[in-house]
Amino acid sequence: MEFGFTTAAYVVAAILFILSLGGLSGQESAKRAVWYGIVGMALAVAATLIGPGSGLWLLSLILVAVGGVIGWIVATRVQMTEMPQLVAAMHSLVGLAAVFIGFNTHIELGHVLGLDPAGREALTGFAAVLAHKSPVEQSILRVETFLGVFIGAVTFTGSVIAFGKLAGKVDGKARKLPGGHVLNAGAAALSLVLLLVYLANGSTLALIVMTLAALFIGYHLIMGIGGADMPVVVSMLNSYSGWAAAAIGFSLSNDLLIV
Repeated sequence: MEFGFTTAAYVVAAILFILSLGGLSGQESAKRAVWYGIVGMALAVAATLIGPGSGLWLLSLILVAVGGVIGWIVATRVQMTEMPQLVAAMHSLVGLAAVFIGFNTHIELGHVLGLDPAGREALTGFAAVLAHKSPVEQSILRVETFLGVFIGAVTFTGSVIAFGKLAGKVDGKARKLPGGHVLNAGAAALSLVLLLVYLANGSTLALIVMTLAALFIGYHLIMGIGGADMPVVVSMLNSYSGWAAAAIGFSLSNDLLIV
């Protein structure tokens, strides 16, 4: 029953999100589109909180309330001309959330693999899902987790720099370290090698080093772009945050995040 309700709620929320995106393309339908998005997100959060395997209700509700209040305060103080930097700031939070969730998945998987069969049978929630994965599925999960953390880290630092340039808190001139894109390519190549290491033994150190490399890529990539091009960069970062959320959706087996 719980699975059926959660699935139905996610389908409705996904439809509302699609309607919201479509409505934002026109000035007359934009206000209605925003309400579609609000209702869809509220439905998604509610379905997640009461869905199977959920827990820590009180803490979750407190965090939702605190986040909602902070979001309301920030949004009411921002002028329409400052929307690009607000969007960039929100993208940074999406990226940071992807990094945290990825590390949580890594830690939880390590905990599950360290248990004996009897201990795994007693698990509940997300840990129980991990316990029933085959070795091949565990490898796929590690790839999803690695990609989610990588894209999330790039999105986080890139969005922070974009926000700083749009808000005038960071020099708007394009600045690169000696070596330019060679450094970015080197960090990306290092991350690829670390992916192979992570797949081989689930190394926490490999995941941490990759995260640092991805944080550098996001910082250096956006610092090398002038402030006048930041609105275009924000659109690019929007795509990155979507990819990060989708990768984490695969890790958590959450269809709505994938959509």
